[in-house]
Parts: sequence; C-alpha cells; structure tokens
Amino acid sequence: MSRRIIHTPDAPAAIGTYNQAVLTKGILYTSGQIGIDPHKGQIVQGGIKAETFRSLQNIEAILKATGLTKMNIIKLTVFVTDLRGFAYVNESFENFFGHIDFPARSTVEVSALPLGAKVEIECVATVGE
Repeated sequence: MSRRIIHTPDAPAAIGTYNQAVLTKGILYTSGQIGIDPHKGQIVQGGIKAETFRSLQNIEAILKATGLTKMNIIKLTVFVTDLRGFAYVNESFENFFGHIDFPARSTVEVSALPLGAKVEIECVATVGE
C-alpha cells in the first residue's frame, strides 16, 4: 500500500505518537488539529471561536502542503468540550469557508481535549474529483 506522510512547519507539530496527516489512495486523513499557533506553539486566545478558526487554518496548511485546498475537504469531525459554543463554531466555519459549499460535518462533545483546548477538528479530503 502506498502512503505518504505529511508534515509542514505551517501547522503545529504532533504532540504525541502520530503524524499531521497521511495521504493514501487519493484520500488525505489529518490528525485532529487544535487551535495552536504553529509559530508560537501555544493555543490562541479568544475562546472556542478563535480556536476553531485556528484549527481550520492548521488544516488548510496541511492541505496546502499536499497541494490541496479547502475545496478538497469532504468531511470534518469536530470535537468540543462544551456544545453551548456550537454557534461560535458555526461562525468560524462561515468565516473560513466563505461562499464555497460546506463539507459534511459531525460535532461531538467530549470531556477534555489535549492542552486544555476547547475544540479539535479532524479532516478527510480527497485528491481530485
């Protein structure tokens, strides 16, 4: 099986035993991205809305390193520590995706996330149509 490990300095380095993403058989699978500023190494300030947007930017950096764009995203899974922030997640998605079609998405509340993050997002994207 052919697979390519993806790593870019424009997204946070893995904080555990995993890769930023793996590309195999024309599908890109990212590991969960939290709202870490990759250049400062810290979670961004501003709560769930800011963390969501930064997580999406981190995913976009991984996509770019693979030659893809947010138009290639098929599905996002969003993990939040408090579903009461769901409206803020939606606002960040609207700002990030703008006028393009939204991908499929699941959102799940969890008890905790790495480094005290409020949101974590993983992505499945496809190469081509």
